[in-house]
Amino acid sequence: MGISNVIALLSGVALFLFGMTLMGDGLKKVAGNKLELVLYKLSGNPIKGVLLGTGVTAIIQSSSATSVMVVGFVNSGMMKVKQAIGIIMGAILGTSVTGWIICLSALEGGSGWVSLLSTATLTGVVAVIGIILRMFCKKQSKVHIGDILMGFAVLMFGMQAMSSSVAPLQESEAFLHMLTTFSNPILGILVGLIFTCVLQSASAAVGILQALAATGVVTFSVAFPLIMGIAIGAAMPVLLSSLGANVNGKRTAFVYLLIDVLGAVIWSVIFYGVNSVVHFGFVSATMNAVSIAFLNTLFRFATVLVLTPFIGTIEKQICKFIKDDEPAGPEQEDFARLEARLIEHPAVAIEQCRQALNNMALEAKANLEDAYYLIGNYSEKQFQFVAQREDVIDKYEDKLGSYLIKLTGKELTEQQNLDVTKFLHTIGDMERIGDHAMNIAECAKEIHEKSIVFSEGAERELKTMFAAVQEITYNAITAFTTNDLELAYRIEPLEELIDSLCDEMKLHHVDRLQRGICKLSQGFVFNDLLTNYERVADHCSNIAVAMIELESDSFDTHQYLISLKDVRSHSFDQYYEEYRKKFALPDD
Repeated sequence: MGISNVIALLSGVALFLFGMTLMGDGLKKVAGNKLELVLYKLSGNPIKGVLLGTGVTAIIQSSSATSVMVVGFVNSGMMKVKQAIGIIMGAILGTSVTGWIICLSALEGGSGWVSLLSTATLTGVVAVIGIILRMFCKKQSKVHIGDILMGFAVLMFGMQAMSSSVAPLQESEAFLHMLTTFSNPILGILVGLIFTCVLQSASAAVGILQALAATGVVTFSVAFPLIMGIAIGAAMPVLLSSLGANVNGKRTAFVYLLIDVLGAVIWSVIFYGVNSVVHFGFVSATMNAVSIAFLNTLFRFATVLVLTPFIGTIEKQICKFIKDDEPAGPEQEDFARLEARLIEHPAVAIEQCRQALNNMALEAKANLEDAYYLIGNYSEKQFQFVAQREDVIDKYEDKLGSYLIKLTGKELTEQQNLDVTKFLHTIGDMERIGDHAMNIAECAKEIHEKSIVFSEGAERELKTMFAAVQEITYNAITAFTTNDLELAYRIEPLEELIDSLCDEMKLHHVDRLQRGICKLSQGFVFNDLLTNYERVADHCSNIAVAMIELESDSFDTHQYLISLKDVRSHSFDQYYEEYRKKFALPDD
């Protein structure tokens, strides 16, 4: 086997890997990015998890991709380790489907019309159809189908290139001698493991073994330990993906390795133990592409079948082996939701952003209420708590903003684009509400340190204003977190009322200053509080408008606000009067 054969083998491996990736990505896109949602929503019990893991892996043609996805789910808190174990078992089984696809390369046509059944003809037809769909269709679903067909064709060409490149090996005495050493179980497992670690793909490793089997020199005694080693080596990409993951993410990645190691130990002990007594006749039987695929599937199926009843035990042992000494706080759990691995799965990533943003909104609302409580009930401990929560809200904005920007670079559906746009519009307003809560807390600190006491009229007005601000904040955040458009439409009238209240209260306070009822030192703090309340209402209005805007293609924000403020629709008038009565200005 010369250098040209080696280069041909490597090019075949490259084509094989590229075709497998292209086909898997196309299949996933045709599924509409719903595979990820199916995985973490329907993996409630072990059997479902195994079946789902098998199905998804069979579709995307990569157990590593499925397992890395699951590590991301667990790392982000979406899924428990126990749920992940079932899916990983299914992924280990599902990856054997690729071996059966490769068996198509063994098809040979006869003469005449039977030649149409040959691999070369089939691959050529698929490639032509794929490139036509890829180049001339504008509909994305058809383009993705073209990708699937092209991926299949490239995979088959790669397999043919590998088979052709290794054909001279059947005449090589050195190669035949080397193969006999692989029949040693320990050495065979080790070689299969290292080979797969280098390739980073169990399917490619099995494909090369199937190509070697086409030479007629691979026996069962050689193939069995290699297949066990290939299974163990497939854990390498998953383990690498867990670098930087939290404790549960590392546990999940380690499960993949543990299952394959257990499978290799169990079946090698049983097989070689029984063989030492019975001496199976098929050990020296020559393998072909089909028998390699069957052995690979049988080994994985038997491993999953035996270990599935022990999922709970596996989870307990993994948790004992990799201990968690640092429980995360609620905000850390939210930040963990924004898992980088999930960027490749927009449907899931957007749902994670939604949950994190909802919690950010609740934090901002809680901080606003805690800041107001400091007025008249000041304590340094409570002030520091508000300041710490404000830092957390700032981190929410930074992490969510960065994550959403990364998502915009992915292929998103129309609805997903709308969701991302709405979230990007909203996080800034949520963060600004937190900023104004901190400003209110600082006003409370100034009131406490300077022993400022407001007049009875000023006190009543501030309480009225905060009641209105509390109402609009509650409405805005509830509307956003529950996607309640009807409630969102009620927010602008209240914001208009709050603006009116602020103007009137400032005039009242000037009058009290002139009459000597209030002092100038009180006036500065009073105006600061009103300004912050008014700004909070503005940001609540922005949140509502962003929600309404993204529900209508022809929506114009500027015209909407003009129609509310100047034209005043029936519903606006109704809501405005309702709020006016509820938050009537107190008499001095």
